[in-house]
Amino acid sequence: MVLDELSGGIVERLDSGTAAFVNSSGLAKASPMGMGLYRIEPVGKVGSVRTSTLQLDVRPKDRLGLSRLLFLLGYAGEQGFRPDSVAAAEDRELWSALAESLAQLAERALGRGVLQGYLTVDESLRTVKGRIRISDQISRRPGMLVPLEVSYDEFTEDIAENRILRAALERMGQVPRVRPEVLSRLRQLKGKLDAVTRLPAGAPPPPWTPSRKNVRYYSVLRLAELILRKASAEAGEGKQQTAAFVVDMEQVFADFVSTALRDAMAAYPGEMRLQYNALLSEAVRDSDRLSVRPDAVHMLGGRPVVVYDAKYKAAADLGASLTADHYQMLAYCTALKVPTAWLVYAGAGEVKLRRILNTDIDVVEFPLDLSRPPSEILAAIGELARQSWGEVVRAAR
Repeated sequence: MVLDELSGGIVERLDSGTAAFVNSSGLAKASPMGMGLYRIEPVGKVGSVRTSTLQLDVRPKDRLGLSRLLFLLGYAGEQGFRPDSVAAAEDRELWSALAESLAQLAERALGRGVLQGYLTVDESLRTVKGRIRISDQISRRPGMLVPLEVSYDEFTEDIAENRILRAALERMGQVPRVRPEVLSRLRQLKGKLDAVTRLPAGAPPPPWTPSRKNVRYYSVLRLAELILRKASAEAGEGKQQTAAFVVDMEQVFADFVSTALRDAMAAYPGEMRLQYNALLSEAVRDSDRLSVRPDAVHMLGGRPVVVYDAKYKAAADLGASLTADHYQMLAYCTALKVPTAWLVYAGAGEVKLRRILNTDIDVVEFPLDLSRPPSEILAAIGELARQSWGEVVRAAR
């Protein structure tokens, strides 16, 4: 079953267990209609859920491919993310593309052998190795000379990079109905990492630091981290395998625009603050105060000079309200005492400036076409930064 995220849904026959899984996934809502029929409706998320008997895909508007989705997710998750940090095989369905992409990138990363590095180990030994942890020795073994509490650096494969990669390979290997040849490759790759500690279920990926030594792992680690954060795969009731990859595009778009805009505005004076809190109303009690929180505000000399907000749904999209967005931008400008607000929409179109009647406030609608290559998307953000800074300079004259 394939749905567009802006569609009104479809009617399908499901068993109660599958309907419960769809509802618990957060990707869609399955409402019973009687006689085993359910209305399946998107709930503002995109992604895919899969069992041995069902696959439901909710695709982003404009049919964004997996590479573009991973680019937005990666950039939003880490400042300085390069457009080529995640490559993805395009496929008609998400799970095949994810599995094939992970296999390809892991084969490339492990082609020259498993990465090794130094890991700090804390142990109790009868001989000195590395350094003695004096405070632990006193607190744990007062008055005893042995065993000794020591720390030392060991050159090993059991490092954060390999733990992340092993966990991602295991998770994708649990997805039902992955093509046998791809599943075999994932298992062979995981076999190279059998000496690596397995991450506990639900544990976040351990931190790692990019360096010259692990540069060949960059791409696969970016993808592996996204899989661990956004995808789940496990045995459900009756040992039935289930998998879900669910993304909130509204949040992803806002995070991407904010992060990319902060990078672009770094070339100009001042500083960018994300998720900026400002008071909208006065009140005697703090609990009665109203506040606003735009996605990004550029500060100059300690005061706001321009405000930005990202809206994934464009005015032409089902359920979007252009008027409501402009009300919100007017509130931002009023609360922050800035003359111009930039409203960044996901979609193609032209830049439009709207002067709000009986005010000196301008709201500029700036479209961002996500179907373009990553380099062009970032170039458009750079143009947004250039134009908005030009407005700041003109207003100051």
